[in-house]
Amino acid sequence: MQTSTPWLPGQSDPAVVSAVSIRADIDAGLSAGLAAVVSGARRRAHRDGDRQTDTAHLLHSLLESDSEVRAAFDGGPQLARVLGYLVQRSIGYGLRWQGTVERSAAAPAARTPEVSGWSPSAVAVLEAAVERARRRGEPRAGGPDLLTALVSDPDCRAVEVLARAGVDARMFVGRAVDPPSGR
Repeated sequence: MQTSTPWLPGQSDPAVVSAVSIRADIDAGLSAGLAAVVSGARRRAHRDGDRQTDTAHLLHSLLESDSEVRAAFDGGPQLARVLGYLVQRSIGYGLRWQGTVERSAAAPAARTPEVSGWSPSAVAVLEAAVERARRRGEPRAGGPDLLTALVSDPDCRAVEVLARAGVDARMFVGRAVDPPSGR
C-alpha cells in the first residue's frame, strides 16, 4: 500500500513550485513548450534541494523535453554523456554548487535584477532567449533559442556541464541550434 507524504507547513507546495513565474516580460516571451521546460527546471531544483534554479537545471529540463534540441547533438553517445553528467549532478555530484549563487559574465549584478529562486545567470539566458526570438520576428522563444543562449554564456554552469561531457559549446553555437530559414 502506498501512502503519500503529507505536506507540512514550512515546506514548499510542489504545485506552487511548478507555477513559479520568473518575470512578466520573460514569461510572456516563452512558447508553451519552453514555459514547460522552465517549470520543469524549477521543479528539478526544488527536488534536488537547490536554493536557486540555475542554467544546468534549464539545460537538463531542455534536453529531456525538446526533441529539436536533442537533435542538435552529435547523435546518441554525446547526448547520453551530457544527460549522464546531469543525472550525476542531480544525485549529489553537484553539491559543490549548492548554497552558491551562479554568476557569469552574461549576468552582471548591476544589469540583471535578482529574481527569487533563480540564479542571475539563468535569468540572463532566459532574457537572451526571448530577445533572440524577437530579433527573428518571433513572438515567443523556443528550445533552440534557449540552447543558443545557454551555450553563448561561456561562464555558466550549463556550459561547464557540456564541457565535462566532452561537448565544445563554442562549436555548438553555430552548427545546429539555429532554426532553418523560412520558419
